[in-house]
Amino acid sequence: MAKYIDIFTDYGFKKIFGEEANKNFLIDFLNSLLPDAHIKDLTFKNTEQLPVTPDERKAVYDIYCENERGEKFIVELQKAKQDYFIERTIYYSTFPISKQGVRGEWNFNLKAVYCIGLLDFRFSDYTNKGEIGEVVHTHTLKNQHNRQVYDKLTYIYLEMPNFTKGEHELETRLDKWLYFIKNLEDFQTIPEIFKNEVVFIEAIEKAELSRMSEADLAAYYTGLKAYRDSINTFNTAIRESREEGLKEGLEEGIKEGIKEGIKEGIKEGIKEGIKEGLARKEKYAEERVQEELRKEKLENARNCLKNGLSITMTAKITGLTEYEIEQLAL
Repeated sequence: MAKYIDIFTDYGFKKIFGEEANKNFLIDFLNSLLPDAHIKDLTFKNTEQLPVTPDERKAVYDIYCENERGEKFIVELQKAKQDYFIERTIYYSTFPISKQGVRGEWNFNLKAVYCIGLLDFRFSDYTNKGEIGEVVHTHTLKNQHNRQVYDKLTYIYLEMPNFTKGEHELETRLDKWLYFIKNLEDFQTIPEIFKNEVVFIEAIEKAELSRMSEADLAAYYTGLKAYRDSINTFNTAIRESREEGLKEGLEEGIKEGIKEGIKEGIKEGIKEGIKEGLARKEKYAEERVQEELRKEKLENARNCLKNGLSITMTAKITGLTEYEIEQLAL
């Protein structure tokens, strides 16, 4: 039985990195990821960013904070792959940029904005082939000569399935944090490498299930069920889509090959048919996953309310807005 929380749940992620009392964990993690940032303190800000006009879409972050120099940090946990993920993070970054504008005299000197995504899926489809297998993907603004032209807007994506180092292979501070994040739920005792690390000892103690209140445990297990169900739903949808795509692809490919009347036509038709069938089915599968995740969030919200949690706490746990949860409570 697990002794510690799983950070890949919404509750676990925010318990370790999103609470004011534990902000030293987030500061240490961000400094290991951004050694030039030299963060001394962080202030948590409202995670819900409203648009300029009512007909525009708002943004809701997992964690949004600001350091002592006014630099902004958006930290997101992303459990399942989705279309236009990079576009979403770019959209998120526009809020802390645009809200720096002031009336009257202003020279447009912006504070830096960092968008950090902790990904529980393989990110390689979004990157160059040469980056496959890497854990940290850093995106900045560069010109056609690959020279950085602006250093105040940075997107960092951590592809956690690619982090495979064992305890005795850890070399850097970031290695230790990635090992902690990926393996926390499987710890039975504090690993040797953390025995003299005060921050990690405190973080592990904070993650211990036996120290949590009954209400917190209920919220955590609700989130854990949603996380595991989302993984199962995603894997099932992908498997079924591949099977259907292969079947349809073969049928379409053979039909096209016969139509051409030559052996090469059959070969190429099968290949293109399989490719098209798989692409169509995977897209459908991802849409199903997003629909199922939405249903899970709503069900989790209902369970939280039944367990006596407030609308505000339910919103933090599920990622839904307070308005959506109020509608469930009616």
